[in-house]
Amino acid sequence: MEDEIVRGIIRNISKLVILWSISRKTQSGYSVTREMERITGQRFHPGIVYPLLYKLEEGGFITGEWIQKGRKRTKYYSTTDRGRELLNQMGKLFELPLREVLQNFLDENLD
Repeated sequence: MEDEIVRGIIRNISKLVILWSISRKTQSGYSVTREMERITGQRFHPGIVYPLLYKLEEGGFITGEWIQKGRKRTKYYSTTDRGRELLNQMGKLFELPLREVLQNFLDENLD
């Protein structure tokens, strides 16, 4: 039960971080994977990132567009209005006092 809860939290936080990252600039799946590694300091396998991208796209939070560069075809993702609205809602959610609670949690558990 605990493993399932932890996996669900990590998956949802990862979706939020991916959405935020894409909102800053249009990116390919490969770029998103590298950005997740940069942000978290952890290695992210494409088999983890791409299903999250597909879920975000299915939900209408991001949109993908195939771009042809020579013989190579790459899908680039950008945030939709729905995705930007979700980010705005999440920003409001993390206002005080939840921000304080999360900071205290991190401070206590990183020592």
